Amino acid sequence: MTTNLLDFDSEGLAAWFGVHGEKPFRAKQVMHWMHQRFVSDFSDMTDIAKSLREKLVNEAHIAAPAIVSDSLAHDGTRKWLLNVGQGNAIEAVFIPEDDRGTLCVSTQAGCAVDCAFCSTGKQGFSRNLSTAEIIGQLWLANRLLGGGKGDAQRQSRPITNVVMMGMGEPLLNFDNTVAALKLMLDDHAYGLSRRRVTLSTSGVVPMMDRLRDACPVALAVSLHAPDDALRDTLVPLNRKYPLRELMTACVRYLEKAPRDFVTFEYIMLDGVNDTPAQARELIALTRDVPCKFNLIPFNPFSVGGSLIAFRRSRPERIRSFAEILMNAGIVTTVRKTRGDDIAAACGQLAGEVQDRTQRVVRLQRGAAGSVPLKDRLPHPI
Repeated sequence: MTTNLLDFDSEGLAAWFGVHGEKPFRAKQVMHWMHQRFVSDFSDMTDIAKSLREKLVNEAHIAAPAIVSDSLAHDGTRKWLLNVGQGNAIEAVFIPEDDRGTLCVSTQAGCAVDCAFCSTGKQGFSRNLSTAEIIGQLWLANRLLGGGKGDAQRQSRPITNVVMMGMGEPLLNFDNTVAALKLMLDDHAYGLSRRRVTLSTSGVVPMMDRLRDACPVALAVSLHAPDDALRDTLVPLNRKYPLRELMTACVRYLEKAPRDFVTFEYIMLDGVNDTPAQARELIALTRDVPCKFNLIPFNPFSVGGSLIAFRRSRPERIRSFAEILMNAGIVTTVRKTRGDDIAAACGQLAGEVQDRTQRVVRLQRGAAGSVPLKDRLPHPI
């Protein structure tokens, strides 16, 4: 079985070439062809000796996950369903804007965090993605969008920004995620600025500290509640890493972050977390954390054919909530919903997951005696 070269960051690829009796500079040559021209056929790498190209054909390959489906929304958002084997498929989303092209990348097949408002978590969890499967989303999207065309000095790069906000919790797949991040930042690969790569986490505090030291990029934290009681229900990971610990970890992260603020993502759920009092609680909670808020209108989805119980906050409630934060001096934006007609909006990515945690089975077995979600929330739905 040959080796997928997309699995290596710069150091790893140089080491692989060394094991095969080749000089380290060969790794940089191949990286340019792979990650800047998006070439997968070694015979096309014309500045590499023919003997090495023949060796590579026998011992290596370059392959991203295969496309299962390719969907285009009315607003230009494009979603790919990608096969990662064993009955699992992940989703990646490209969001075009006038001044940038952003790719939303997945890091796991499914997600074990199981946030109450997120479609991915309702699929359960199968496994971590490999580095090749993570960076392969960026490689494939650039290729499909026409990247790599042009002369050797000026290749087209349709994707200018990457957000690790797709399926999965990136920090629970730490090593493979960091290897992919290093490729995104490497000048011999994608050459993205640390400020243009954002990792979103639900708050895995020890891994936030490790990321700060290993590969700090822009940080977004899925907050969604101003107090532990509500966040324990919406984001179960909070029971392990409560808000006080999370806020302190955010301050530590900013010591080495490329931006001087953390972005707090906040899903707006009607009657659950969108009151003026809760906005004021958020101000108090984050007073020691340089931050901005990104308010995200909830995007509904179905589980087992039934629409989930949450509802999107009304536009006037979202505006009022934002005004309270802004009047306190906090930069606040409301995320524009993109790609919802192809289920590509925030919180809607589901893919196809063979759930190794058997979460669906457990839910079915416990359904008869279970307490409805609306009755477990401090604020009624």
